[in-house]
Amino acid sequence: MLLNELAQASHDVAATSARLAKVARLGACLAQASRAEISVAVAYLSGELPQGTIGVGWAALRELPPPADEPGTLGLLEVDAALSRLQAISGRGSQAARKEELSRLFGRSTELEQRFLSSLLGGELRQGALEGVMVDAVAKAAGIPAAEVRRAAMLAGDLPTIAEAALAWGRDSLAEFRLTPLRPVKPMLAHAADDVAEVLERVGPAAVEWKLDGARIQVHRVGGEVRVFTRNLADITDRVPDIVEAIVALPVSSLVLDGEAIALHADGRPHPFQVTMSRFGTKSAVDDSSEVTPLSAFYFDCLHVDGEDLIDRPARERLAVLDDRLPPALVVPRVETGDVVAAQAFLEDALARGHEGVMVKDLDAPYEAGRRGAGWLKVKPAHTLDLVVLAAEWGHGRRRGKLSNLHLAARDAEGGGFVMLGKTFKGMTDEMLAWQTERLLALETRRDAHTVHVRPELVVEIAFDGVQASPRYPGGVALRFARVKGYRSDKGVDEVDTIDAVRAIHARAG
Repeated sequence: MLLNELAQASHDVAATSARLAKVARLGACLAQASRAEISVAVAYLSGELPQGTIGVGWAALRELPPPADEPGTLGLLEVDAALSRLQAISGRGSQAARKEELSRLFGRSTELEQRFLSSLLGGELRQGALEGVMVDAVAKAAGIPAAEVRRAAMLAGDLPTIAEAALAWGRDSLAEFRLTPLRPVKPMLAHAADDVAEVLERVGPAAVEWKLDGARIQVHRVGGEVRVFTRNLADITDRVPDIVEAIVALPVSSLVLDGEAIALHADGRPHPFQVTMSRFGTKSAVDDSSEVTPLSAFYFDCLHVDGEDLIDRPARERLAVLDDRLPPALVVPRVETGDVVAAQAFLEDALARGHEGVMVKDLDAPYEAGRRGAGWLKVKPAHTLDLVVLAAEWGHGRRRGKLSNLHLAARDAEGGGFVMLGKTFKGMTDEMLAWQTERLLALETRRDAHTVHVRPELVVEIAFDGVQASPRYPGGVALRFARVKGYRSDKGVDEVDTIDAVRAIHARAG
């Protein structure tokens, strides 16, 4: 497969807002790839590099040779090999060597190919091919039900690998991908709801548990080996010895748990979310940080125990195993009830203890790895959204020299890309201002006199008082009294709330 074919497919997908048209075009492109090219093609069309970070930023892409006149000479695997060489360059003279390698690659690329590569390397390939669309495209190309591809991808945690298996070996190959202790799966996510009465009316008797304002963790154990992963599947085992120690002490041979890590005061009330996340970012002096800011882990689901997978079992059975195998101190407090008064009292108690609210979970629901399942609903009295930062404006007065006013956007699940909802400069501490200025400048793509535009990578949790109609913004709605609650470094942009969810909040407000 030639890079030109991939770049043209990307261009076509970006030009349409229709999901089915995107899926059809991507599927047709993937069907042309050889077995060796499939995983690379899926990664590129998803806006990712198989190599991960290769050390090429926007500064390196500002001085490129003119595009080639003749298309169709640069192969996809040639590009992948060039990017691997770029990643391997280090030491004295590496800057010049990187520039030379980039010049050779871009010198063989047409204008269309150069635009595609620049967007890919700069993290700005916004064509509306998020993983949900790519899963459907892989399924279409392979002639396999999308649900089976989605399940295998969630269990493997790697869509390019699943795509290669599906397209090269067919439907039966997907059965080989199952829950494997020490290999993380994407976590199940929740929908938002306004109150417990609404939720219980929908699902009936349910598990109602504290919603902690901590960091999602997935803990695996096989024998004496323990691995701790974040919600985006990063391995943080070495940074959380206090969590590992508690899991090693359990009388089990193998285990996969879903839960939350949180820093608590001596009286049991939670520290701010940023305090918890500071432990996740600690790469040195782990022993000191675990003493100064100890983490407590609370688990709310069990996906595997002693060789038995529970992921397809109903929640009531998984919770029974959780209660049987873990001491109460490691389990998120919950009640199982269909009574609105009891559920409301439990919510109010959680809030009084400083927690965010409650999760309400259908007792008959399986664990839908990687999906925002209908069986999990979160009830929080204060409106919050996870949004992405598109740009920031320079501050004034004591904020001069700091990037302050954030441009906030929701995700467009149907058409791809992001939809701006407004701006805010509220809720930021001096420490946060300093951090976000440094981080946003590292993500800069362009600027004018007042504003720095950035790659859409930073997820921020925003509290707000309501949603109002607004002709000023393309989505037709804007947030009222938006303020920063905190950055969510544990979340990726594919977890940002959608513009449809924001419009639904506006519609409910009437």
